[in-house]
Amino acid sequence: MASTIETEQATRTVVQQLPAAFMLAMDTYSRGGELGFMGMDFYTCGRGGALGEVDADVVAAGFVFFNPALVREQWERGAAAMDRRAAAQAFIEVGHAWAAEHLADGVDYDRLNDLLGRVVAGADPGAAPLFAAWRAMPEPSDAKALTLHRLNVLRELRGGLHGACVVAAGLVPARAAQLNDPMMAGIFGWPEPPADIEDDRAAWDAAEEATRAAVAATFAVLDDAERDELIALSRAARG
Repeated sequence: MASTIETEQATRTVVQQLPAAFMLAMDTYSRGGELGFMGMDFYTCGRGGALGEVDADVVAAGFVFFNPALVREQWERGAAAMDRRAAAQAFIEVGHAWAAEHLADGVDYDRLNDLLGRVVAGADPGAAPLFAAWRAMPEPSDAKALTLHRLNVLRELRGGLHGACVVAAGLVPARAAQLNDPMMAGIFGWPEPPADIEDDRAAWDAAEEATRAAVAATFAVLDDAERDELIALSRAARG
């Protein structure tokens, strides 16, 4: 019978990587180009669009680890392509199509969606504005698409909690991004890591541990047997 901590550990890869896979897929960038977005603007406007017509700093606050100047450039340029919530809907629809093609067959998606839905509904939105925004977005009727949709909502929950834990550990977003992945830090708009970056490794590790504990607490809405089901079904969906 899985504890909440064990459930967080066992589902972490699925929650983080399945939504990320559609975001990084070439089909996603192609669709963005068809809609009039440049480069990563579809990502920024699609992911952030769930927040609605807000200033770019609000989006940067939700993204946490991106350079606010880069977010503003992409957010404001993307406004010419389409309205914010329409961009969010178009973005997640690419995810829904990706799910139909890539999630495994023969999985009880109705049961998985029930379990995911209870975790999503029971989670506290404090410190996770993008989670709250995506939780309020319309859900698809297709079972595989709904699984991807709810995993994406949980990914935003984890992201918001992680950002809060990073700040609480005394790290600024730039150094956190540089510690986590120097290559991605560049994509997020930050320079090469400074020579003293490893001085903050202990703070990063503490933030990671605090994030795992915070995410684990959200699985308390399920009992031990249900958490076992969630683990098994999530792994099966990934294939």
